[in-house]
Amino acid sequence: MKKPRVSLFVLCLGLTLVLGLRIAPTPAVAADARLIVGDWEGTLDPGAQPKKRILVHISAAQDGSLSGTIDYPDQDSSGILITAITYKEPALHFESTPNLSVYDGVVNKDMSEITGTWKQSGSGLSLIFKRTR
Repeated sequence: MKKPRVSLFVLCLGLTLVLGLRIAPTPAVAADARLIVGDWEGTLDPGAQPKKRILVHISAAQDGSLSGTIDYPDQDSSGILITAITYKEPALHFESTPNLSVYDGVVNKDMSEITGTWKQSGSGLSLIFKRTR
């Protein structure tokens, strides 16, 4: 009984496809990242304390990785680094180590609002961000 032979062409084609799929970037990740990119503004209402406006600026690198900063205009504080950020539609999560804050939210279908919880120093408050740009 003869063993079937694989032609050199089929072998090369298969190898090319396998390697090509491993090297190609994942467009879905980059596309998801671009959806959340922009400027977002919300107002934190801690009750007995004055309300505090929070601006979040999210940007994406060519590889789809996200980065950002936080501004507190009412406290003349800006450019605070977001040290970790992930977005997997519709969930957004970011952390800022310098000000000990964490935000977990869900983006609405038209990408105009993020509804979530802002945690800072252990306590959590509801916070809605609206897209400004």
